[in-house]
Amino acid sequence: MGPEAVLTLGRSALEVTIVIIALLLIPALIVGLLVSMFQAATQINEATLSFIPKLFITFIVMLIGGPWILQVMTTYTKKLFESIPMIIG
Repeated sequence: MGPEAVLTLGRSALEVTIVIIALLLIPALIVGLLVSMFQAATQINEATLSFIPKLFITFIVMLIGGPWILQVMTTYTKKLFESIPMIIG
């Protein structure tokens, strides 16, 4: 197994990880920004006010995007297992 194969495997693993994490983090970041703007406008400084909506939206995104996340992870794992003979020999 050469260095190119290791780099390719690492790169594809990072790509899958970034896509999955982006699906979960971007909605939470948007909701956090909106709540922060609301807090700045009303001068309410409560930590749980920003935590609860982000937790809720992350849960909703996981429910809606869960099958897609599972498909992406399954496809990557399947391709990884299928490429084992090529990597070894």
